[in-house]
Amino acid sequence: MISVEKAFERIVADAKPLTTERLPVAQTSGRVLAAPLAARRSQPGCDLSAMDGYAIRSAELTGDMAELAVAGESAAGAPFPGALTSGQAVRIFTGAAVPEGADQVIIQENVERRDDRIFTREAAQSGKNIRFMGIDFLDKQIVLDAGTFMTPKSIGLAASAGHSHLMVHRAPKVAILATGDELAPPEQKSFAPHETVNSTAPQIAALLTDAGAVCTCIGQAGDSLKSLQAAIKKAKAADILITLGGASVGDKDLMQQALSSEGMELGFWKVAMRPGKPLIFGQIGDMKVLGLPGNPVSAFVCALLFARPLVDQLMGRPSPMPTGVPLPLAADMPANGPRQHYVRARLIGIPGQRALDPAVDQDSSLLSVLSQSDGLIIRAPDAPAAKAGEFVPFLPF
Repeated sequence: MISVEKAFERIVADAKPLTTERLPVAQTSGRVLAAPLAARRSQPGCDLSAMDGYAIRSAELTGDMAELAVAGESAAGAPFPGALTSGQAVRIFTGAAVPEGADQVIIQENVERRDDRIFTREAAQSGKNIRFMGIDFLDKQIVLDAGTFMTPKSIGLAASAGHSHLMVHRAPKVAILATGDELAPPEQKSFAPHETVNSTAPQIAALLTDAGAVCTCIGQAGDSLKSLQAAIKKAKAADILITLGGASVGDKDLMQQALSSEGMELGFWKVAMRPGKPLIFGQIGDMKVLGLPGNPVSAFVCALLFARPLVDQLMGRPSPMPTGVPLPLAADMPANGPRQHYVRARLIGIPGQRALDPAVDQDSSLLSVLSQSDGLIIRAPDAPAAKAGEFVPFLPF
């Protein structure tokens, strides 16, 4: 049995980002940029008006009433064709190109117009109400670094820089295999008392899909070596195989044997944590294998701590070990045992004065407690009793 830290290191530390693929920019949300992105143009490409008004030469404004002839107009997409000369102004609209020779825009509210002439007492201020060429970024400037996690805001920047497609790391393909003779699919019309609804597969699939993985539930296998072997063969095209159940030491816990018979090189088995002790990690060829416990809370905690960071690492995102943030306890907690304990807890109190309320019942089968929790209190091995008000690490989910 190894520590959580050692388990994390073995699972995540040597995982390298997957190969790259070229995707339309709008489809890259959640992906990681594989190379630096240089702008293909300056933004804006010329000086633009920030307001509706009149483009003028600031030298024309002396503090007294200035009178200028309107020589034409500049609209967004339809710039004034010539250069501004002495005594002239150009009607201009927001986003329109500032005519050559102009260096100030007077907002229309500060101008009186009579026919083709304007009158204003505006003070001279070169550059006022102008967005200068390249203030956002310049041609050939690196606008996004390699390793950038793409979000709607970075997608907008990439498109603005003139890119319709981006090179990103491929999303990991995750095969999820649920096991156990007692499992029944959620869509079954009715359930026998001895049956357990397969809730863990969709739960883990949702967790990893949110992290960017492409998840496929490859079915349910019974508690026989033949059934498990046949199901494992379906996952050979995956980057990660996640099995649910059969990882412990009972007579029906055949997962490790089945995986080994299909070529798995075992990395470790069992982690000094609760819930989640009977965790299997290994590799079949290039495919990472995580054998999670069958209890739904145990599986969720293991997926949160190990599977999601593994997905991050394969996508090119840095994935430090989840260590939590310090928050105060709302109630006393007893001393911890020899295994690191991940305690389900709610956040209570008002924003800025939050405290952690540990759930009374920490049974690893209770999904109702998990669904009502906001995260996990991390209790180190052999941690002493903690009093209300004491700060402890909290891992939100």
